[in-house]
Amino acid sequence: MEIAQHSRLAVLWTSGDPEVAHRMCLMYTHAAKQQKWFEEVTLIVWGPSARLLAADKAIQAKVKAMMKDGVQVLACVACADSYGVSEHLRELGIEVKGMGAPLTEYLKQGWKVLSL
Repeated sequence: MEIAQHSRLAVLWTSGDPEVAHRMCLMYTHAAKQQKWFEEVTLIVWGPSARLLAADKAIQAKVKAMMKDGVQVLACVACADSYGVSEHLRELGIEVKGMGAPLTEYLKQGWKVLSL
């Protein structure tokens, strides 16, 4: 399968459910990058997923592997702050920032956005 030119995927991970994280969100996001289904792949940690990521070592390991393979991982600062996990996410190497404007730009620029 060939990549469409300038194909970009943003996965908006909002679920605090570990099964959704393991069995869909992280699995598909990582495969999308590894299999070159998209040129650019970004995982956006938003809402309860921030708390789950900060607490779950297995999920942290999967996210670190994804980052190593080129998946950009961003987290919503308002959400992370509300759960008290911003600093922990930064320690994992995740960029924690306001995500409303960046997500809006992804949508306007024609990124494929998958919300889980």
